[in-house]
Order: sequence, then structure tokens, then C-alpha cells
Amino acid sequence: MHSLWHDSNKIILTALSLFLVLSLGIIIFLPLVEILQQSFYDRVGSFVFLDNFVHYMQEPKSLRLLQNSLFIACVSTLIVLPVAFIFAYALMRSSMPLKPLFRYLALIPLLAPSLLPAISFVYLFGNQGFLKSWMGDSSIYGVWGIVMGECFYVFPHVLMILLSALSLCDARLYEAAQSMGANSMKKFMSITLPSAKYGLISAALVSFTLVITDFGVPKVIGGDYAVLATEIYKQVIGQQNFSLGATIGVLLLIPSVITFGVDALMQKKQTSILSAKFVVYKPKKALFFDTTMFLFSLGVIGLLVIILSVSVCASFIKFWPYDLSFVLKHYDFNAMDGGGWDSYFNSLRLAFWSALFGTMLVFMSAYVVEKSKVYALVRILLKFLALLPMAVPGLVLGLGYIFFFNNSLNPLHGIYQSMTILVVCTIAHFFTTSYITAVTTLKQIDTEFDDVSESMGVAFYRTFFRVTVPIAIPSILEIARYFFVNAMTTVSAVVFLYSPQTTLASVAVLNMDDAGDISSATAMASLIVATSIGVTLCFNGISYFCVKSSQKWRRG
Repeated sequence: MHSLWHDSNKIILTALSLFLVLSLGIIIFLPLVEILQQSFYDRVGSFVFLDNFVHYMQEPKSLRLLQNSLFIACVSTLIVLPVAFIFAYALMRSSMPLKPLFRYLALIPLLAPSLLPAISFVYLFGNQGFLKSWMGDSSIYGVWGIVMGECFYVFPHVLMILLSALSLCDARLYEAAQSMGANSMKKFMSITLPSAKYGLISAALVSFTLVITDFGVPKVIGGDYAVLATEIYKQVIGQQNFSLGATIGVLLLIPSVITFGVDALMQKKQTSILSAKFVVYKPKKALFFDTTMFLFSLGVIGLLVIILSVSVCASFIKFWPYDLSFVLKHYDFNAMDGGGWDSYFNSLRLAFWSALFGTMLVFMSAYVVEKSKVYALVRILLKFLALLPMAVPGLVLGLGYIFFFNNSLNPLHGIYQSMTILVVCTIAHFFTTSYITAVTTLKQIDTEFDDVSESMGVAFYRTFFRVTVPIAIPSILEIARYFFVNAMTTVSAVVFLYSPQTTLASVAVLNMDDAGDISSATAMASLIVATSIGVTLCFNGISYFCVKSSQKWRRG
């Protein structure tokens, strides 16, 4: 009986593992292989190997684009990293008031498309902006406009990493330093920074990668200051030069792969902080320090809220900045170019299906890797495919989808320019972060549950649905929320794949901005933010209800 149970379980798990490897291979690996292959061919389809790269890098314009992208990424990182670190330090190591509120408000930019901050800066500092005089003889359209927009865009991503890095701190170290007469600066330099150094490195790499691969901010506010991400869009959409687009895509892939590799190496070197004798650090009240941290945090939150509020307010203003009367005409999307109200409902459908199927695919993949006893090689391959999207920019992935799914010889060619390909691409784009969340949760569940089930001859899927899934419900809801919100806000991964029938709200923002309907673009962006906030609150409410009603042991 036990042998029969073992054989049937192994067969089912092996089949599931092979299905997951095949699925991830199709939606992640093969499109990347295709884009690499296309970079070896010229516009007429002749094999030229590395000639595209050689010719492109020999052009003065190419070097300028590379320098521009690196400069934007480095400057934005150098600005946002210390600001986010001080903000995270204030939340974790001070006793200032309103910390929960500040934390929630600081993460709001995650709920907005990257085009929104760029549009807000145009309203503030553009040719007709209220604060145009602050720019002097300079223009917001260019390098500093991009830097400002990117700082708003990447701030919450960097903040989350730094909050995690500063969350664990052994109070005994500070007590020992205090007894030895060390002052606050000495304790900060000798204890705090060393314990957070890997988090700082990881945050810097994430910021650099997000900025160098971002498309939305430079497209709206970049002006004549071109970067690699916008050049791909120009070559593919504007000139239909797919071979050159593939070449630039591979070049854009290189810094992402390098930063991903460095980050993985740093994670391996990180040692455990939490020990059996660990004592949680609780910040003590210090009037001057708490006041300073509060004022700094208030200033940061003030800037974030102002940038977000400008676009929301502008969507209700008749004609900025000449006629500030209240109107709703900018929400009449059917009267504007860009996709109309259908684009918004398309985004809702995309978000729903991405959250549903993405969560299922992610959690099953994490379960097979962490809990199953199938062949080690299969689990290693599945883990590789699950982590691969983190190193792939959205534009590059979307371009790979064009080459792979637009091939008439591909049996899956039928999904090209349909809602299905948008769902598949979105799941692939945001797969890794969700997978890491699921793996982290599954690691916390003792293997004893599975061992007992095996000894009693209970099928693994019964244990999976009756034990594993109920325990992991909060994380599963968080993964679903992550897919939903990112599907609403994504631009880069889907900008090459939509059809007139599947235009998305985030793409409509881009199209309306291109057409000069900036007020309508802000209205659609504001609607995306409002929807994302509403959905986040709903998921939080469902998670709270589930934990309260069926997981009382969590509070035990």
C-alpha cells in the first residue's frame, strides 16, 4: 500500500514538475532565446552574427545613449539610496509618531504607473507649470526631469529592501557598545551599517536596474535626452527595425544580468543575524533625534503626496494653469485618443486573470522546488526559470514575445495580439518576486507535515490543500495582490503586444500623452491609482478576515 502511494505521488509530482518546466520555458526562456537569435540577423534576415553589435557600438549616438542611461541610473541611485535609508532608519530605529501612516504613504508610488510622476513634474515645472520660475533657464524636459521622476518611481522599491535590512537588530550589541562608552555615531558606524550593508548593496542594485530599464519616465519627460529604453521603443514602433531593436535589447539585458549576479553573490555572503539568544531592539525615546527623523520623514512624505496629488487635481481642472475650474470632461475617455473606457476594463481583466493564474503557477512552482522529492535536476531547472525574469527588463521580454509568438510556425501563434498573450507576459514579467515570497513562506512550514502524511499513506495533494494552502493563505493573497496591482500599472512589458481591441489603461496614458491630451492622461493614471488602492485595501481586508477567523494559532 505504501509503495503504491509512493509511486502514484512520484508520478503525479513528476508530471506536474515537467508541466511547470515546460510552461516557464515557453513563457520565459524561449522568448529570450529568440531575441538573442534575432540580434544575429540583419533587417533582410541574413545571418551576420555579431556585426549588429559591432556596427551599433561604433556609432557615436550609441555611446551617447549608453552614457545617458548609465548616468541617469547612477545619479538616481545616489540620490534615492541615502534618502530611503534615512527614511527606513526613522521608521525602524526612532520613536517618532505616525510611523504606520508614513510607511503606508511611502509605498503609494508602487500603485501608480511610472508615467504619473513624469506628468506631475511637467505640470509643476513644465512650460506652463506653476513652479516654472524655479527652473531658471533650465528645462524640466531632459536629464533632471528624468532623474526626479525615477527617484519617485524607485523610492518605494528601495525602501522595502532597506526596511527588511533594518528590521532585525540584536539589542545586546548596542548594550555592549553602550557599556564600553561608544557614542551614537560610533554605534551607527560599527553596528548598524555593517549589519545593513548587504541590504544597501541589494537596494542600490535594484535601483540601478529599475532606472536603466525604465521606459515610462524618459518617454514622457525626457525630451531630446534619449536613453536605451526609449531607443528600443523608437526602433521597433517608429521604424519597424526589429533586428536593431533586438540588438539594443540584448545590450540592455547585460547590466540587468550583471546586477542580478552581483546581488545573488552578496546574498550568499550574508550571514544569519537571528540566533537563539537574539534580543529585539526597541528604540528609546530621544526628543531631538525623534523630532529630526519626524521632520525629515514628513518632508519626504510631503514631496511624494504633492507629486501624486498634482496629477489627481489636474485631472479635474478645465485648462491648466489658465482656467482652474472643476470639470469631469477629462474622464470622458471615449472622446479621446488612446483606447477609451475599454482600455480601463481591459486592464481590469488583465489584472484579474494575471492574479488568478499567476498565483496558481507561482505557488505550484515554489511547492515543487521546496517540498517535493522529484528529481533534483528538474527542481534546479525550475528554480532557474523562476528566478530568470528578475534579470530581464520588461521591454526586452515584450520584444522577445514579438519574435517568439509572431512566428507563424509557432503552434501558439494564435494568442498573438490577444488578451491571453498580455496575461502570459505579465505573469512572466512579475514571476520572480512572487516566487520568492512563496518560497519564503513554504520554508517556514515544517516538513514534518509532509513526513507524517507520507507515513500515513495520505496523498500529497490532500496535505497540500488541507494544510499547506490554509497556512499560506496570507502569502497567497499577497501574491495575488502583487500580480493585480502590477498588471494595472505595467507599461514596458506590454507596450509592444497590445492590439486595438486589447489596449490597456497604462498604455492609454502613454498614447494620450503622445496625442497631447495630458489632462486625460492624468485622469486615466489617477483612475489606475484609485483602483490599485481600492484593490489593496480589499486584499488587506480579506487577509485580515482569513487570519482572524481561521488562523487563531497565529495570535497564539
